[in-house]
Formats: sequence, structure tokens, C-alpha cells
Amino acid sequence: MSVIRWFKELSLADRPFVGGKSASLGELTRANIPVPPGFAVTIDAFESFLAAAKSEFDVRARISELDRADETSIAATGRSIRDAIVGLPVPAEVEDAILAAYRELQESGAGSSVAVRSSATCEDSDDASFAGLQDTYLWTDGEEQVVDRVRACWASLYNAESISYRLRLGLEEEGLSIAVVVQSMIDAACAGVMFTRSPTTGDRSVIAIEGCWGLGSCLVSGEVTPDRFVVNKVTGEITVRNISTKAAQHVRRSDGQGVLDTAVDADLQDVPCLTDEQLAALWEMARRVEAHYGCPQDIEWAIPRQPADPAQPVLLLQSRPETIWSNRVKQPVARPLPNPFDHVLSAMSGKKR
Repeated sequence: MSVIRWFKELSLADRPFVGGKSASLGELTRANIPVPPGFAVTIDAFESFLAAAKSEFDVRARISELDRADETSIAATGRSIRDAIVGLPVPAEVEDAILAAYRELQESGAGSSVAVRSSATCEDSDDASFAGLQDTYLWTDGEEQVVDRVRACWASLYNAESISYRLRLGLEEEGLSIAVVVQSMIDAACAGVMFTRSPTTGDRSVIAIEGCWGLGSCLVSGEVTPDRFVVNKVTGEITVRNISTKAAQHVRRSDGQGVLDTAVDADLQDVPCLTDEQLAALWEMARRVEAHYGCPQDIEWAIPRQPADPAQPVLLLQSRPETIWSNRVKQPVARPLPNPFDHVLSAMSGKKR
């Protein structure tokens, strides 16, 4: 059983073993694209936990018995499974491996605070995206809390939204599992997302960048309207600047435990959260990532308050294939016919019917 896999050991080919998020972070690391260091708690760890719990309840059997139209039963079943998971001990060999890796991460100089993020095996796959359906815990600190957060991420596979989603898609529970990312936490001065294809028009000649002060979780949760920039993908020219009033931000709590939702200083609320130099760094990074993957990307980024390398201020937290426009590829409305006049005959015969 392989409980821990470091990012530097992973690539996209490892998605079945560490989930979409972990595999992407490994792929970025191997491509020398800067990401905060970390490791994946593999699906082997989750499967070991489920096997130990099976004598008390069979999670997959309970899910497979649900009617996808019965939202009440889905919610109740999911809640009872989550309660059971967070109340059960993690197998000793799994806990020992997680803590050993956490200590090694600390000893590398990454600090004790980590982000603990769910990484489902179907996440960012070609036919399903679990992005946002499982849990993420920021500013996790201390061995006991890390283990608790890993277990909470496992439990989040049974959120009502996640269960409903895979029942709708007809996904088999036996083929579904979850890994967990444990990644060095970044004290972000600003953070956000960027798309190597316009999310509003589908234009592939631009990079759309959104950002806010503090952690990107404030943007993702919808608590703040981000600054928005559009940059020409070829020339780097900034063609659109929409600066919003950013009254709220997510920052580290003073005790180091979790995230605080706080007000942005009044003199910063209407100031762009990104300089032109930082936008240029994001533009360059987006181009590198898209070139590596060979398709438009949806990228999470952060700029630390004190970058370890001032020449490389941008860190990436995730990159996944863009799906908004990729899923809108239209099929031809009619099969081409060798003789254009045949289309006219086909239309006339259809009217007669």
C-alpha cells in the first residue's frame, strides 16, 4: 500500500491513484512550473480506511441503493455517512505515513501551515468534473488537525451535492475514490484565477485574469467582486482593466488556525490588486501552462506577501482544462453531401413528410 506520493513523483498519468488535483500539481511540478510543495494522500489510504470501517457500514452499498430523484434520502444518507467517517479512527499505518510526510514537509522549510484539499479520482476527467464539490481546508496547523482535515476531506466525498452529481451521471461507486492534497500554505497578498481562453466569449487569443486581495477563497465564494483584466495572449498588451471595490478579504487568523473574513483597508479597496509587472508574470505563466498541456486552462494562482524568489512572484495552486467553451463544441447541423443540390432535395422531401 502506497499512502503518500510527493508532487515531484506524480504526473497526469497518476490520476487514478491520487485524483485530478494531486496529479495536476505533480504534472506542474515536473514541468518546473512553481507550485507550493506538498504531497498526496493516495486512494490506498482511503480504501484502507473504508475497509476498516466496512464491518460497521458499507458506504458504497448504501449509495448504490439511492434513488437519484430522492433528494431527501440522498441528503440524509450523505449526512449519516459523513458523521460516521469523521467519528472513526484512521488506521495506524495510514496516520503514521501522513504525519511522517507532514514532518518532512516542515523540515524542508515549508512551515507548519498547510492547505488540505480533496482530490477525487473523477475530478477534472473528460466526462465529469468534481471541482468544488468536495472540501478544502486552509491554514491547517499541527499534526492532529492535519489528520482530522484529511478525514474530513474523505467525508466530503459524501456531500449531498457530490452524491447527487454522480448519481445523475450514473457513475459506479465501486470505481470512485478520493485522495487528499497536503500542500504548503501561501500567505497571499492577492490571489485569483485566470483562463487562457475568454470565459465570456471563448476567444483563444486572450488571457482573462481575475484577482482579489488576500486568499482566492474570497473570490471563489463570491464574497467579493474581483478585479478583471484581459491580456492579449501574443503581445502581452493589457486591453481591459475593470477595477472593482474589494471591501472583503480572506486572511490567516492571528492564531494561525483557519481563515478570517475581514475588511480591506479603505485606502486599498479601489486600488488594483495587481501591478502591470505582476500581470506580465501571470501572462507569461499562463502561456507556459497552456503550452505544456496543449489546451486552454483554468488556473488558480497566488502571489505571496514575501515571495521566496522575487524574480518569480507567482505560484500556481491548480490548473485544469477549461470546460465552459470546450463543452460547447458544436457538431455540424447536417452531414455534408457530395452534391450541394442534394441538400435541397432532402429538405423538400422532409417537408412532404
